[in-house]
Amino acid sequence: MATQQQSPSVPAPGDSYVQSFARGLQVIRSFSAGAPRQTLSEVAAATGLTRAGARRILLTLQTLGYVTSDGKLFALTPRILDLGFAYLSSMPIWNRAEPVMEALVQQVQESCSAAVLDATDIVYVLRVPTHKIMRISLGVGSRLPAFCTSMGRLLLADLDEDERRARLEASPREAFTKHTVTDVGALLAKVAQARRQGWCLVNQELEEGLISIAAPIVDRAGRTVAALNISGQANRTSAKVMQDSMLPALLAAAREISRLL
Repeated sequence: MATQQQSPSVPAPGDSYVQSFARGLQVIRSFSAGAPRQTLSEVAAATGLTRAGARRILLTLQTLGYVTSDGKLFALTPRILDLGFAYLSSMPIWNRAEPVMEALVQQVQESCSAAVLDATDIVYVLRVPTHKIMRISLGVGSRLPAFCTSMGRLLLADLDEDERRARLEASPREAFTKHTVTDVGALLAKVAQARRQGWCLVNQELEEGLISIAAPIVDRAGRTVAALNISGQANRTSAKVMQDSMLPALLAAAREISRLL
């Protein structure tokens, strides 16, 4: 299952918008697990750039050490991680949150993750796995659609009503399983429920057999800045068991991380 990646609307070039920089980011984002190595033509097609434009950007990134090439195929280098880890290093909270998450994993014996909202996706900022429970591999920087994930719905719940609706309507609401809720009205009701109860459980909507429950991480002003979740397999941990026996520990861990903010 491929993760979803949204392209924000592109503003017109001007004093506050550097088009060449935006195109460079487009080129970087064109590389993925499904396209780790690409030809010049493939990069141009994926980004909508001309071959000449894509070539200039790729050669610039190669000169800076972010891209490598064997003369035909281009690929990102490990230096590209500097860009993502600049975000993580600017938020030392995650260094202090990791021991809390590790203790939670030890207690509940299920995987634990933290994520933030980015447009219509959630982006993983920390993950402490136990067993491999998903067909796709998740790590720091992984993206998943917000509409069908427990952390996503909880993060959407902190937005005002108009913004919630706008983001849900902008989401490509693919039915990943027979359980996936895709109707905007029904999703708004589930997001509102998550807001009222202060946690969110999603049962097999992203992937068959996957169940997860999330709690909010809030700042001093009470705003939800991230979400914390526990994920497990439905055949091993039912929704009722997760809610009754794991939710209290999850909420306690989320409160502890919030206290560290």
